[in-house]
Amino acid sequence: MAGRRYKMGIIRLTLIQVFLCESALALFHQQHVRLHLADREPRAVGELSIRPLLLDSRDLTCLTETTNYTVTVQVPRGSQPTQGSASGANSAPFVTSAQSGGNVVVLPSLTGQTPQTTGDVHSNLDTAGKVTTCPLMSDPIPTPSTLIEPTSGGTVVAPLPSAPMASGDLFAEPIGTDAPPSSITTRSDHPVPRKGITSGGPLQTNKFYANFFLGDQTAPTYTYPYAIAWGAGKGAAASYGMTISHIDANQRVFGPNKDSGAASYFINPVGIQSMVISAQELEADTAVGMDSVTAFSARVHLKPNPGAVPAISFPLVQGMPFVTANYSGATPVIRTGVFFRTVTRATQDPKAGVAKYTFQLEDGKIWRLYAYATTGDQLDLQVVNNGMAQSTKPFFGSIQLAKDPGNGEAVFDLAAGVYPTTVTLSGSVNGNTGTYSLKFSKEGHQDGKLAMYALPHHVASFDATTKAAVQQVLLQTPTKGNGTLVLADQWTMVEPNLPVSMGFAPWSPEKGPLTTISEQAKTVIRGIATQEVSQDMSAQSDLDSMYFSGKALAKFAILIVAINDVVKDTGLAQSALPRLKEAFARFADNKQKFPLLYESAWGGVVSSATYVTGNDGADFGNTYYNDHHFHYGYHILAAAAIAHLDPTWMQANKAYVNALVRDFANPSTKDTYFPLWRSMDWYHGHSWAHGLYASYDGKNQESSSEDMMAAYAIKMWGEASGDTTMAMRGNLQLAVIARSLQSYYLYKSDNVVQPPQFIGNKVAGILFENKVDHTTFFGANIEYIQGIHMIPLLASSPFVRTPAFVKEEWDVYFSNGRVDSIVGGWRGILYGNLATIDGKTAFDFFNSPNFDPGWIDGGASLTWYLAYAAAMGGI
Repeated sequence: MAGRRYKMGIIRLTLIQVFLCESALALFHQQHVRLHLADREPRAVGELSIRPLLLDSRDLTCLTETTNYTVTVQVPRGSQPTQGSASGANSAPFVTSAQSGGNVVVLPSLTGQTPQTTGDVHSNLDTAGKVTTCPLMSDPIPTPSTLIEPTSGGTVVAPLPSAPMASGDLFAEPIGTDAPPSSITTRSDHPVPRKGITSGGPLQTNKFYANFFLGDQTAPTYTYPYAIAWGAGKGAAASYGMTISHIDANQRVFGPNKDSGAASYFINPVGIQSMVISAQELEADTAVGMDSVTAFSARVHLKPNPGAVPAISFPLVQGMPFVTANYSGATPVIRTGVFFRTVTRATQDPKAGVAKYTFQLEDGKIWRLYAYATTGDQLDLQVVNNGMAQSTKPFFGSIQLAKDPGNGEAVFDLAAGVYPTTVTLSGSVNGNTGTYSLKFSKEGHQDGKLAMYALPHHVASFDATTKAAVQQVLLQTPTKGNGTLVLADQWTMVEPNLPVSMGFAPWSPEKGPLTTISEQAKTVIRGIATQEVSQDMSAQSDLDSMYFSGKALAKFAILIVAINDVVKDTGLAQSALPRLKEAFARFADNKQKFPLLYESAWGGVVSSATYVTGNDGADFGNTYYNDHHFHYGYHILAAAAIAHLDPTWMQANKAYVNALVRDFANPSTKDTYFPLWRSMDWYHGHSWAHGLYASYDGKNQESSSEDMMAAYAIKMWGEASGDTTMAMRGNLQLAVIARSLQSYYLYKSDNVVQPPQFIGNKVAGILFENKVDHTTFFGANIEYIQGIHMIPLLASSPFVRTPAFVKEEWDVYFSNGRVDSIVGGWRGILYGNLATIDGKTAFDFFNSPNFDPGWIDGGASLTWYLAYAAAMGGI
């Protein structure tokens, strides 16, 4: 082995014939003979016959010759393993064998050391920044003292949207480039520092790599399928480099079974340091830095000290099969907390300038290392002990590590030396069909295509060209099934059933808009609507929360649209509309209890609540960028309904509403005030609600239905404001979210993506990057857990929550009268959800003579529930 000189006994073993064997060690002789059996694989030479000798000090001599295959084994005499300095791993002796295709170093059996293969399981719910009270509005609503009288003029029912003509790139142009409206004050500070970030401009707050600049910077980042983290000198490897972990399905931890028989959660252990990429220069003063941060990628630097140039830089892109480390003269060190069993240096490079090593760990897993030298010599690793291998000299180029699931070596060889740096999103719509593409920018070796792991919802929607690039290499992801390796620089996905015809009225995927109900149903609904629309809209929405005030505004907006578009009482709708406009104006003028402000430190519109109170969880963590698509989505939906009923209102309020859209759904880097797609993750196919809080289980999102609501609000505001591109983008986003949620959040019995032990829950509960927990942040009642994925009930609900799914969920939890044991507003939510498949039963419930108003959430209206049930049930 390079750099080591031992007094060696040299053994030559042959696969054909043994000419001479003189040994006092009978056990060795017996195992040696077994080497010559016809069915013995050559790779077994080092692993089978040599390891038992390492703890024996007796001399041995064994000479063999061969005509076509030679194995050379070096065995130190009289050596015993000692405690090593690196990670407590055993020091040499080693066994080095020159096998066909590579030189193998066989590490000694571990004595007194246990490979770190279990990790940590964080089963407690991390509620940092989360409000743990119920998200329903349960305060009693006063009965109006007077009722609104219909006007004689009335509004005009807008025509249904038609399928658009072919579009250009939906993501090319910004919604706007102006500063936010002057009513929104500006400040340059934010409570959360931009730790280690050197990039300028608006910064991402809800993306996968945020743990590298939050907290102590050591929580994992989930690149899918891997989890990587700065070691900070901690853990089994005790390294200051980048730790890499991958969890197979059989390593998951499942929670206790619930009444449904399904596991209460599944979690991937964290902290297993399978492989670590580091450098000799990285010690206790190591600092973490970041730049090139985008919606899809970032570059992380490990520096010997805060003022030094990076020793290693890591380009991070979701789906990358290699963890790539770029060196510019630092000396590479490879560590492990699981311990090396064998290390093999391939004698034939997979491509010019690329060295290849294979590490088999003590857990039996195989990791491939590729080193592309851009300047100077190839990487020459010297195995120091069970826990460390280091380069014999400084290195210039890239080192890549990938876990091999068993059949990935050939594809990894093809892709070695090539790595992604960022992603460009593009998309278009033609009629009811939408397409979107992820184009990967790449660097590195000039030879070879880029390999990336796709998630199940990608693969299910690939176009023919992308499908042809799919490889039969699968690797488990933390919470999204198997990643599928794709050998291509660009993926294109097709969504063939965009909900173009969906408006405000109830809607069915099979039948389209449902705007016709019976006169009898209209009479019932009109009586209720007159009462509800006469309530004090201003008082109900004058709250200290953008979330709850938005729910109140959206409730009245959908109520009035139902009166106008379904009940067809345009006079009553016109009478109520000024009250809604007045209530909305408080927020458009930014005169609510905690006004919004634009902060330029990160780049976004946030509540002033935390600045005023010091409470980082105020308004569900809005100031820290939690839940912006939920909060602002309700306001945008209300604005869309107002503009739908009065197009002349739109122009005066457009800048304000667009600022809310831009904050969480800015489609273009040409908008320099807001980051690109703060909430929506176009790799995962849904949004993340988790803002500027460190979390060991990564980003999370609780309410999948409010994610749907936000995309629906964008679609409807685009249509109401005349922004056709925004409307089409909303249609495409809805379709992508629906596909994603139906794989990862909403589980029919035929779901093959999530673990079979878990799909009986029917919904995720809270989906994290690293775990799925069938609970909520505010309680574990079943109506909470299932219901948080139902609210709000909208025209878009059946598009995501299909009738087949709704029936399965209902039968598991709420059928046979069980729903009637649910108290408060949750009962109304459950019956509203039932209306998707049984409108008559739902209508009868809402129209029953003993109906309790307390069964309606303050963020919903009885009018809308009745209209939805009547339309869906054909009443």
